[in-house]
Formats: sequence, structure tokens, C-alpha cells
Amino acid sequence: MPRPRRTAQNSHPPPQGAGHPGLDAQPPEITRHADVDIADRYSTKSLDRAVHAHLARFTLGISPFGLSATYFNWWVHLSGAPGKQLQLVEKAARKAMRLAVHMGEVLRDPDTPPCIAPLPHDHRFDHASWRAWPYALMSQSFLLTQQWWYNAARDIDGLSAREEQVVSFVSRQILDMISPANFILTNPEVAAATWREGGANLARGFQHFLEDWERAISGKGPVGTEGFQPGRDVAITPGQVVLRNHLFELIAYAPSTKTVRPEPILIVPAWIMKYYILDLSPENSLVRYLVGQGFRVFMMSWRNPTAQDRDLGLDDYAAALDAAMAAVQTIVPGRKLHATGYCLGGTLLVAKAAQMARDGDDRLASLSLLATQTDYEEPGELQLFISESEIAFLENMMWDQGYLDTKQMAGAFQLLRSADLIWSRYVHEYLMGRREEMFDLMAWNADATRMPYRMHSEYLRRIFLENELAEGKFSLGGRPVSIADIAVPIFCVATTTDHVAPWRSVYKLHLLAETAISFVLTTGGHNAGIISRPGDPDRSFRIASTAKGAAYQSPDAWLAHAQTRDGSWWPAWARWLSAASGKPVTPPVLGTSQGDLRAIAPAPGSYVFQR
Repeated sequence: MPRPRRTAQNSHPPPQGAGHPGLDAQPPEITRHADVDIADRYSTKSLDRAVHAHLARFTLGISPFGLSATYFNWWVHLSGAPGKQLQLVEKAARKAMRLAVHMGEVLRDPDTPPCIAPLPHDHRFDHASWRAWPYALMSQSFLLTQQWWYNAARDIDGLSAREEQVVSFVSRQILDMISPANFILTNPEVAAATWREGGANLARGFQHFLEDWERAISGKGPVGTEGFQPGRDVAITPGQVVLRNHLFELIAYAPSTKTVRPEPILIVPAWIMKYYILDLSPENSLVRYLVGQGFRVFMMSWRNPTAQDRDLGLDDYAAALDAAMAAVQTIVPGRKLHATGYCLGGTLLVAKAAQMARDGDDRLASLSLLATQTDYEEPGELQLFISESEIAFLENMMWDQGYLDTKQMAGAFQLLRSADLIWSRYVHEYLMGRREEMFDLMAWNADATRMPYRMHSEYLRRIFLENELAEGKFSLGGRPVSIADIAVPIFCVATTTDHVAPWRSVYKLHLLAETAISFVLTTGGHNAGIISRPGDPDRSFRIASTAKGAAYQSPDAWLAHAQTRDGSWWPAWARWLSAASGKPVTPPVLGTSQGDLRAIAPAPGSYVFQR
């Protein structure tokens, strides 16, 4: 059975900025109602924006109005569901009896297995001391309460799946705040350390808190990031900046082999991050690995936008990508590109590749996508922060600032894994008084970038909320593009525990593209799964290919078919790229000998240092 094809819509794209607060020439309400006083309209709108912008600074950009409305809707529907209420009462009674029986067994035998196990990623109660009285009562009652609230948020007639997920997610955040693991007297590990050290652990923790607070308000990174400076400790693969414009620097890396594949690799990272996620310390550098395998590599290093860049939109970033492609092919004339996109950079690259296919532009040899979503219908837990209410709230905040701040983005991502990224760190560093050792990926994660107002608004509405790219409604060059038009082979990588781009959502590329796809599912998360150095004993992956025109295979069927392989997926990608490349040739010089594309500065350039 052929895979379904989604074709581009023939309707004309809306005027630029249509439907986006702050981008239209004048609010639509003014054109519909001539009796509305324009001055009053703008003054009241400005008041709303100012209030929301200041409120957002305390809520990390999360709209309290949308959450309140969702919770009220849940409560109303639950109030009108007596059957569901009886079910929840029954579950509460059964869990209470289950807990009481278990406590009796614990009093007789402290080694009694728990009556409820935490989720696989929850390690707060791993220590053996949590199984002894009275801490077993605290941990087990907490986990049973957490399970009850999950049931309370689910299977209620009249609620959408997203509303159920929001209620479940927010309830889990509230419970995580009051977890017994977070308090001195109710955490046996902290209590034992406090008794053993005479409170010295708490004194160290208070020092850590004061140090972190001082560094935060002074704009410094977390403790230990000084040991991972770009150009010295990370991002040290030799190369030269050969192009610099307002949006990006183009880095050409120096070949390290006697011959190189003739087709260059152009890497497009997301502008939400610094590019050196792909060029960390030498043993973790994907760029260094590719160069060592005989590939000619180019990297886009995005500029960190400021308030003056508020009007930069998706079209500007697409034009920057086109400029990078043109520059690479000027430096390496007569050769097609292996274009590679990471995260949001991959989404933009897919749209650009679809535009090129539509217009008969055959500059691409292949397309590689790393942790990249193209269909946002089911984007995972990140969708909990994307609704009409949330986007309007964010737009008001960004209108005031001109950009989305790094702290506001980081707060949303940390909430997705609050038990690990917020509360576990709080217990370890402030209650136990132990600093976590800094490493390259953690240091990079603290070196975030901003997002321009207009671009982020367009991305959230057009790509995320309205799913225009998957539906064939996203326009580049004045006309909509279709992923089904892409004819070059695709290498697509997803990760098993990705909270940003869940692998089943990434897999939906098979429904949109009709070309050959080699799909990889590797262990790890959104970043750690991509940084998968060869020789790491903890890494494994699955890979299977779908031929052009082959019948669609569901994610579960693919998972059952693809065999697990130990190690890193990097060598498999290098072999795939080599098979799509010509015979090795003598390495050319970096950049051009003269003109606009000559080497102007050593890697990592200057944009990577912008704060």
C-alpha cells in the first residue's frame, strides 16, 4: 500500500504578519468597527501587553490564564461525572488499604519490596534507607498519591487529550514540589548526612546557594563552566570563518586526511543553541569525527539576536540558509551538498529542501536530520506549553523585550523533567552540600541563545500550532512547499528519551516524504543521544531503511523489525554519507583565495562568544 501523500494547498499565503499580534499594520478590530477609537485601542492593548510581560518574568513565560482555564474545565467536567468520582473514591480507598498492609509488612521485615515502584526515570527513592520505617510510609504514600492524580486527570468525557495531559503535568509539578525527598526531616539520606556532619552539609549548601544566586544576577554561567570555554576547551576543531553576515558566520573546517569526499557537508544547527553542541571536547565532537572520516565540513554559527533584531522572521533565516548553501558551493564548485540539520535547524532545512525540489533546484546530494520534527501534530510534552493562550502570553512578553530570553526558555525545558533538572539538583547541591561535576555538555547547555520576537512567534503559530509544514501550507518564496517533493535520500535520527522531539513524532516523516529514508533510533535524550561518541559502552541504536515508494510501516512495526546494535550511530551515518558521495579527492583550500569568501578569522569565530 503506497504511503499517503500530503500535497501543498493552492490557496494564496496570508499577508506577512497576518494573525500575529504586533505584526499587522493595524489591529483587525479597527478595520471591522469604524467607531472604535484608535488611540484608546492602542493604549488598552499596550496596557495588556505591559501587564502580561511583567507577569511572564515571574512565571518563566508560562501563561497562568491558560492553565487556570484548563484546570477549571477539568474540574467542571469531573464535577459532572459521578461515575468517575466513584471510581476515584474507590481507587483512593484501595490505595489506602494497600499502603496500610504494606506498612505492616515493613514493620515486620524492613527488606520488604515496595508496594509501588517509581517510574523508570525517577531515582529519588532508590536508596535502601527509603524502605525503612517511617520513610517507607512517606515515599510509598507519595508514589500512590502521584498515581491517583494521574488517574484523576484521565478518561473524563468532554476533555481533549491535551487538556488531560496539562492537568496531569501540572499536578505532577505540584507534587514534585512537596515530595518528601525535598525536605531535611523527610529525606533519610539528607537527615543521616546532617546528623553525621553536624549540619556542615547544610552550611556548604547555603554557600552553594549564595554563589549560584550571585552568578545568576551577575550574568555568569553555573559554577564550573569556566573550564569549558569555546576555542580553548570545546569548539577546538581547526577551521576558518569564511563568511560573516548579520545572522550567521560560516565556518569551514580544515581537512585532517590526505583525501576528502568531494561533496561537502553543511550543518545547520538550531538558532536556539550555540553550534558547538556538535563540536564539544575532542572525544565528543561530531565535527571532529566527520573530518577524521574524510569529509569536508561547513558549519553555520548563528548570531545571538538582541532587541534590535525583533523583526527577523522565518523568511530571514531561510534566506540565511540559502546564503550559506551558495557560499559552500562557491568554495567547492560543481559539487552537490550533504545538508544536515539539527532540531529546529533541521525543520528549516526540510522546508528549504522542499522549496528547492519545487523550484527544480538540484544542489542537494542528501538530507540528514538529527532530532528533527516535521509533523507537530503530536510533539510530546512540549505541546503543554503551546496553546493559543500560551502563545498570546509569550507574544506579549516578547513584544516588550524584542526576544525570548534564555532563562525563560530554559525554565520551560527544565519543567519537562523537573524531578531530575530542578529538585534532584536542589537536594544534591543545597541539602547534601555536594557540587555536581561540570562536563562539556552541561556547560554548553548553560550557554543558551535568545529568539527574535517575530521569528519565534511565526514558528510557534505556523510550524507548531497550525502544523503548516506537514499540511503543505508553509510558504517560502511566495508559494507553499510540500515535503513530498523532496527526492534526495534522507538519513533521520531520533532518540529514545527525547522530550523535545519524541521519536514517534519524528518518525512521522515517513508519512510526509516519498523518498528513501534511513531511520535511526538511538539511546539517550535530545542532546545526549546525538552526542554519541564511538566506543561509549552505554550506547546502542536501531537502524532500518525504507525504500522509495515502499509501503508505510508503523512505528511499532519498525521497532520490531529494526535490530539493536551496540555502540554509536556515527559510523553508520559516515558509511551512509560515503555511499552517497563520489571518490575521494585532494583536499581544497579553506575558503576562496580572494573575495568575500576568503578566510577572515579562525574557528570558532566571534558569534559563539555573544551573550
